[in-house]
Amino acid sequence: MGSGISSAVDDGFITATRRRKLEDIPESCIALVLGHFDPPEICRLARLNRAFYGASSADFIWESKLPTNYSFIIHKISSKLNPQNIDNNYDDDHNYNNNNNNSDDDNKGIIFCDNINKKDIFARLSRPNLFDGGTKEIWLDKNTGGVCMSISSKALSITGIDDRRYWNHIPCDESRFQTVAYLVQIWWFEVCGEIDFKFPKGTYSLFFRLQLGKSSKRFGRRICNVDHIHGWGQKPVRLQLTTSDGQQAVSQHYLDNPGSWVLYHGGDFVVKDPDKLTKVKFSARQIDCTHIKGGLSLDSILICPKSSREMS
Repeated sequence: MGSGISSAVDDGFITATRRRKLEDIPESCIALVLGHFDPPEICRLARLNRAFYGASSADFIWESKLPTNYSFIIHKISSKLNPQNIDNNYDDDHNYNNNNNNSDDDNKGIIFCDNINKKDIFARLSRPNLFDGGTKEIWLDKNTGGVCMSISSKALSITGIDDRRYWNHIPCDESRFQTVAYLVQIWWFEVCGEIDFKFPKGTYSLFFRLQLGKSSKRFGRRICNVDHIHGWGQKPVRLQLTTSDGQQAVSQHYLDNPGSWVLYHGGDFVVKDPDKLTKVKFSARQIDCTHIKGGLSLDSILICPKSSREMS
């Protein structure tokens, strides 16, 4: 009988010693597993316990989520970014509270990045970052780490923009840049622009963010004046893009849906070499001079990975 009791005690001790908890898993092993998840999932798993929280900050995890040329991006926004003002705004709820391109400038970005852990870099780059005098904004897609960019109407070449009879820059809190270009009326509608940037490898989509009408607020409520919209239903607007390596895309759109911001797809382009500058030129034209056009708000140009657009 005594031997039976002893055996039961031994079995219980062995069972207890074999029972493992999540806290018992080495952080290095947890980090290897976390590296296979997307950033929001990593941050959710970090709330499980201290081991997961510590493992979730491993540099090799977040470096794999960053674009391969993130030091170039760091350099582009470096005037507004330094080690003292970086804070980790990528929390456990996965919230994200002059082209001089020589090798020395790229090295500045690399040196800067070496002083900060990669999770904090990902967090900072996942928030909107202005560059080129505040006329452009760049950020990383929170789920994929893909590079997204917005270009203000003030960075575009707009026919007639200096004549207030045709165009006005007006304040708008619905814009990333707090201002939009509003077309009063014109015969020759033409908007052109370009961007010279080291995009990571992949396929990108370009959009024009436009709205028929002029939005504002009255008594705290959004209103949109659509009384002056005219001329857009007769001919489509031609959107076009070309790249420095010979790619081209053309699309045509009738502008519709007054009172709402619409992303009109201008085309796609492919980046094969992330270490080379890709120049993208784009335009929107409706130059039929048989009728005038007006009542259009031009906010910005959006460039984002095609995969991000397809998932949204």
